[in-house]
This record gives sequence, C-alpha cells and structure tokens, in this order.
Amino acid sequence: AIVAIENLSDLNEEIELTHYTFDGLYSADASMAGFEAGEKVRAIDLLYGALLPSGAEACIGLADEIAGSEKDFVKLMNKKAADLGMKNTHFENVTGLHHENHYTTVKDMAILLSYALQNDTFREVFTSYRHSTQPTNKHPGGITFYNTMFEKLNNQNIIGGEILGGKTGYTDEAGLCLASLAKVDHQEYILITVGAK
Repeated sequence: AIVAIENLSDLNEEIELTHYTFDGLYSADASMAGFEAGEKVRAIDLLYGALLPSGAEACIGLADEIAGSEKDFVKLMNKKAADLGMKNTHFENVTGLHHENHYTTVKDMAILLSYALQNDTFREVFTSYRHSTQPTNKHPGGITFYNTMFEKLNNQNIIGGEILGGKTGYTDEAGLCLASLAKVDHQEYILITVGAK
C-alpha cells in the first residue's frame, strides 16, 4: 500500500481491472474485496480494498497500473524494504499469498508500519473502520468495506487507551497475523503479532 501511494500521482485516477487481474486468485482462495473484471475503480478505493478486506484483486490492480505487472511492482516493494533497512524481508508477490521466498520478521513489519504511518493517506486508510467506494460501472451503489480487525473486536478500548488501526493477515503456513496501532496515555505503539492459532 505505501509503495502504491508513493508511486501514484493521482489517488482519484480510475484504474480498470481486467480479467487477468483475477487470474489464479479464486483457485488460491485469496481474500477479495468484491470488485469485478472490467470494473473501473479509483486508485484510492483500490487502496481501501487492499487494506480493509485484504482484497487481492485490489493489490494486483494497483501493481499492474503502477509498474505494468505484479512482478515489476514486487521489485519496487523489495527496493523499499531494502531502503528502510528491512534486512530479513523478501517479497515475492503483492497479495501475501504463501510462497517459500516471501518472508519477513516482526521487527521488519514494525519498521515498515512505522514508516508507512508517517504518510497521511496511509494512516487515514489504515485507521478506517469502514469505507464506501464511489459508484462504478459494475457497482452503481459502490461497495462498502469493513476493516477485518475491527470486525473481530468488540470494541477498540484497551487499558488507558484505544486501538487505532490494524491489518490482519492469514495463510495456513503463517497462521493468524496482525499489524496494529494503539494509543495509550498519548503515546502510540505498534504491535506485530504472528503465527497465532
């Protein structure tokens, strides 16, 4: 998401999702935001689709638009990781689907989230409970996404503060994962949890 934001000149730019966008995603049982082939979607709505419901098609759509292919976008992701000093990270895809050469650590995820939260657009999306897209050619009423973390919480309150945002992730191999942000006594904290049953 942060690489996409930094490489998009216009967040309101319309991006068309092609049938290639969806290749292999259903068979891989990837999480989807609900967009369709042939749909013209604003870049900002694809960002919300990627971060709130973990929409794989939103990730692929952004990658294709920005770099021409998922493979070339992944190169940008790995360059960003290297620039940030994420020494134990290598990205192989934009969806987070399992691949033996796709890996990271809790420390590197904390580095990445800490960096990304300095970007106002990223912070706005990451801390949103829900988002409704603008009407599109395939969804005249738009689509409403809900943050997968907030859906599972009874409330955002924790002792002395509140949980501000989070991004869930899951594969059989990685288990349940969460990159989260909270504020306690006017201080922000990042918590990365991985491998939960």
